[in-house]
Amino acid sequence: MEENIIVVDKLTQDYGHGRGVFDVSFSVKKGEVFGFLGPNGAGKSTTIRHIMGFSKAQSGKITVFGMEAFANYHKILDKVGYLPGEIALPDGLTGWEFIRMMWSLRKVENKERLEYLLNMFKLDPSGETKKMSLGDKRKLAIVTAFMHDPELLVLDEPTSALDPVMQQTFIDFVKEEKKRGKTVLLSSHMFNEVEATCDRIAIIKDGHKVSEFNTSEITRNENKTFNVTFKNAKEMEEVIAKLPVLRKNAILIKKISLKEVDRDNKTLTIAVNDKDINLLIDMLSEYKIESYQQVKFTLEDYFMKFYKEDKKFGIEV
Repeated sequence: MEENIIVVDKLTQDYGHGRGVFDVSFSVKKGEVFGFLGPNGAGKSTTIRHIMGFSKAQSGKITVFGMEAFANYHKILDKVGYLPGEIALPDGLTGWEFIRMMWSLRKVENKERLEYLLNMFKLDPSGETKKMSLGDKRKLAIVTAFMHDPELLVLDEPTSALDPVMQQTFIDFVKEEKKRGKTVLLSSHMFNEVEATCDRIAIIKDGHKVSEFNTSEITRNENKTFNVTFKNAKEMEEVIAKLPVLRKNAILIKKISLKEVDRDNKTLTIAVNDKDINLLIDMLSEYKIESYQQVKFTLEDYFMKFYKEDKKFGIEV
């Protein structure tokens, strides 16, 4: 049986007016990367603060390494690399002075690991923290969070303020840490980094967990979508009329549906189950087709099913 490093069991923290987290449960297994996906304000950071033991829950239970989080947060911090969503570095210090301060607090000095991280993230810590760019502040926080080589990485919006090259570097870093056996909780609203790194994903909306799944369920989704462009509009209309009949009469068809009609470009968007693709192709072979292209199903597509009615949320694609 796989060991759970983090267990969140029915966590509730109600701040009023619909803010907070409500009856949230999930676990993170040893050696896996678990994604916590949701827009800004959905409850991701609130959950992470409770996991780190910084806040006491109104109800529910959280354990990290088998220890109750709030009562044992000092013990937990020694084994965790924590990267907060908002970076607040002390003024009046250089980057090197901040590094030495963190070494002193953690009582761990791993110069080889430090050099590896500084090179990976291309950081020169000689300047004053106050004068650093947001990107360099984020990189300094990354380096100091992981320079003691912790067993567990807890990452809250880790790539905010990083440029695209450094975002990819961070994704590569997480993948490498997983190969080394580390456990990772990655909270984010950026689809690319979650999809690229995570084994399992939970989606949170308005403080409620609305879905949890293996990432492979997205990449191996059995329901496919195709854009079919016709050479003439008359044949396209015939197919529009025929699809409901085909679906009704063919008992073997598990799922086939018309998702969108673009009459200007004579294009239909058709969804079909893997098992029924040949039946769809047989039907379309009777018509003059200009093009037939599969539309890749992504994590963003799945996520938007839960947020399609919302007009305002902080999503980065």
